[in-house]
Amino acid sequence: MCLAIPGKVIEIFDEGGLKMGKIDYSGTINKACLAYVPEVEVGQYVIVHAGFAISVMDEDEAEEVFQTFDEMTEALKKEGYRVENEPLSKKKKDEKKKSS
Repeated sequence: MCLAIPGKVIEIFDEGGLKMGKIDYSGTINKACLAYVPEVEVGQYVIVHAGFAISVMDEDEAEEVFQTFDEMTEALKKEGYRVENEPLSKKKKDEKKKSS
């Protein structure tokens, strides 16, 4: 099962004739093939599956996904599950900074 977490394109480069990119997933950087999304630009977000970016989204769309993941995390914690992750949404990141 794939949890399609948006990643921000921070660099685009050519590798062996393929359009590739460095993708930032909230601090974890991975490489992905961008051949299926030739229109993507640095600063946009992509959904990656099996090393291939398969769709492009803007920052607002990505933030909605991040907020949903944070809401799911909070719901799991309330149910007693041990969840250890950093917040993804800007709102939750700001709340964490204020409480630190």
